[in-house]
Amino acid sequence: MSPRCKDGTVTGPRATGATLERRSRLPAASRRDALLDAALELVRSDGAEAATMEAVAARARVSRPLVYKHFANRDSLLTALYRRESSALHERLAEGVRAASSLEGMFMALLRGSMAATTDRDQVFSTLRGAGAWTEDIRAEQHRRDRDTVRAFAAVAVRTHGLERERATMVTAVLLAALDGVLAQWRRRPSPSAATLLEATYLEMVRAAYRGARRGPQQG
Repeated sequence: MSPRCKDGTVTGPRATGATLERRSRLPAASRRDALLDAALELVRSDGAEAATMEAVAARARVSRPLVYKHFANRDSLLTALYRRESSALHERLAEGVRAASSLEGMFMALLRGSMAATTDRDQVFSTLRGAGAWTEDIRAEQHRRDRDTVRAFAAVAVRTHGLERERATMVTAVLLAALDGVLAQWRRRPSPSAATLLEATYLEMVRAAYRGARRGPQQG
C-alpha cells in the first residue's frame, strides 16, 4: 500500500497527477504564478533548457496536463515568465522613482534600482532572451514603458528647469539612454567603489545636461 496523509492524499510512489493537484487547489491566477515560479527556479539553477513542461510540472508538483492548461507550449511559458519578471522589475523601479523628491533623486533612484537589478536579474533575462522569450510583443511593451518613463521624467524637468517640453524631452531621452553605458561599466566591476564613481559621474551628466538645456545652443 502507498502511504497516505490524514486527508487521504497519496504521498508515495503511486501518487498520480490528479492526486497531486488535489493537494492544493489554487485559483487560476495563483496556479499560473506558481508554475512560473517553478520555471524561474529551473532557469536560475540549470538554464532555460531545463524548463521543460515536464520539469515545471514536477517542480510545481502538478500534472503535465495542468501546465498545458495554462501555457500552450514551452515557448509561451518562457515568454510569460519574461513578461512577468520584466513587468515586476519595471514596477519596482517605478516605485523607487515615485518616492524621490527631486528630478536628480528620480535619476539616482532609477540608476540604483537598475544596478541592483543587474546584479539580481541579469542572468535570468539574458538566459530567457537566448531561449527566444524576447518576442516582438515584449519588445513593443518595453518600448512603451521606455516612452512613458521619458515623458514622466521630462514633465518634471519642465517644472524644475523651466524648459520647453520638446527640449526637456530630448535631453531626458538622451540621459535615460546613457544608463545603458553606466550599467555596462557596472557589470564589468560591480563593487561599492565603482557604484560610488558611476553614481557621481551620472549625476554630474544629469546636472550638466539640464544646465546646458537652460542656456540653449551656443552661437558659433
